[in-house]
Amino acid sequence: MAMATVEREQAFMTINMGPQHPSTHGVLRLILTLEGETVVDAEPVIGYLHTAIEKEAEHKTYHKVITLNDRLDYVSGMTNNFAYCLAVEKLLGIEPPLRGQYLRVIVSELQRIASHLVFLGTMTLELGIMSGFFYCFREREKILDLFEALCGARLTYSYIIVGGVRYDLPDGWVDKCREFLREFPKAWQELDELISKNPIWLNRTKGVGVLKKEDAIAWGVTGPSLRASGVAWDLRKTMPYSSYDHFDFELVTAEEGDTYARYWVRMLEMLESIKIVRQALENLPPGPVLVDHPWATPPPKERLDKDMEALIRHFLFYSRGYPVPPGEAYAAVESARGEVGFYIVSDGSEKPYRMHMRAPSFIHVHALPVVAKGHLIADLVAILASFDPVMGEVDR
Repeated sequence: MAMATVEREQAFMTINMGPQHPSTHGVLRLILTLEGETVVDAEPVIGYLHTAIEKEAEHKTYHKVITLNDRLDYVSGMTNNFAYCLAVEKLLGIEPPLRGQYLRVIVSELQRIASHLVFLGTMTLELGIMSGFFYCFREREKILDLFEALCGARLTYSYIIVGGVRYDLPDGWVDKCREFLREFPKAWQELDELISKNPIWLNRTKGVGVLKKEDAIAWGVTGPSLRASGVAWDLRKTMPYSSYDHFDFELVTAEEGDTYARYWVRMLEMLESIKIVRQALENLPPGPVLVDHPWATPPPKERLDKDMEALIRHFLFYSRGYPVPPGEAYAAVESARGEVGFYIVSDGSEKPYRMHMRAPSFIHVHALPVVAKGHLIADLVAILASFDPVMGEVDR
């Protein structure tokens, strides 16, 4: 019996996978216990991209925290700021004007498409379909061009701010956006034809890394990874925010829960995002994009030129910030990866007393061992990619 136990232990090998790009989807390390090439156990090790942004927020004014949030999920900066600003607005008891809400929806859905394109481009590259990477990033560049025209940035936007959005739409932006909405379905069709029936892709994804519905719920998985396991939960539908209840779109789900289902849910979601943006542009209400509130809106320029008190107040607004009433608030949005939420505690000062982010990637990375066991090392690359983690929000 003792000899059999020793032989069994010797059959296992422990190796490190990562951290390296691209196969571990960023600076993620997995300690793998293997029997041959079969995964017996996978232990995620995080912290290689630690930024301490949650702690840094305690030393920044509420406005300055917005620039930090762009750098958490760094391929979906718009939705980071969206959730954060909703939480601060709860503390202040304010609500953005309708036009500001619609603009938030527009940029969030464009961001969702851009993020899903990064997911698909990197996953196809990791599974050997190099053309898919170029197709996806070609389309993503068009969205980044729109963001750059809107706010001057292509990655860290700080466009969504407390009380609304920073700028209204520049001249010609709507026409350029509508041009993208017309062209993208053709590009989507190209991707579908290139990938969805590719026999190598099917062999690498169908039936691989099945996440059962009950496991997904137990682990707190959200977003496309949850909906791919048959759970119809999407905050835009189930807990609408920022006028999402004004738009007609489908909640995309699948039943298989495998790597292919997680891919296909994201593919269909891109088409639903196109529908939402099109409706928002067609019904874009007039009016201001920022709430008329002393905390969110600085005094008008003509008053600053004449009123020294207003000028000083304006200076303090951006240098030291304004106090926020004491209390606590949580707000969440449906990002490309799942539920992104911010819990903020205010002590009545101009800086958050505490801030914590509910990051879907953090949860998904730690649910990975549930679906990895029994698969080959090569399968682990596909499984990890299908959860679409971004390590910036894991190691916050």
